Amino acid sequence: MSLFIPPDYFRELAAHEIFPDPARPLEVELGCGDGTFLVGMAKEHPERDFLGVERMLGRVSKTSRKINRERLTNAHVMRLESGYTTGWLLPTGGVSRLHLLCPDPWPKKRHAARRLVNQDEFLSGLARILPPGGEFLLKTDDRVYFEDALASLGARPQFEQLDWPADAFFYPTTDFEQHWLESGREIHRARWRRVAD
Repeated sequence: MSLFIPPDYFRELAAHEIFPDPARPLEVELGCGDGTFLVGMAKEHPERDFLGVERMLGRVSKTSRKINRERLTNAHVMRLESGYTTGWLLPTGGVSRLHLLCPDPWPKKRHAARRLVNQDEFLSGLARILPPGGEFLLKTDDRVYFEDALASLGARPQFEQLDWPADAFFYPTTDFEQHWLESGREIHRARWRRVAD
């Protein structure tokens, strides 16, 4: 079933509650939009499992339909808020890669605290769910959001920034990214690895 409903929203999930084989790498996309990236990755990597997290019901439904249409057993979508999912719900050390692609930039200065990369709940959760060697990948069209992310992750010794050449690995373009590229906007990207404590 493509729609994932946690058995309990008020405790940390075990990896086997999300997908049956916890030995398989789990990748999570926060704010999965219409599911373009999630479905593309799941088709390309049948040996990995993918969980999309999305707050908006219409986008969850659209992503679920795409997963079902492709008959993918290694992709689920869950309707929930990203900060809470990362901070409290996902299993400790259970996420091999977390993707945050073209998130809401909250561009007004007074809204800076609402940016996910500025929230301790998210950053502490990120350090908890990624095992050593796990990765956090970010793309955004917003320069200020990008600079906030560089500062926030750079201040945390649990993370080291990695190079991310354009041809490093297969990485589908999201619906939002495609829109911004067609509008002539620059896409900023960064990649971090979780290091051992």
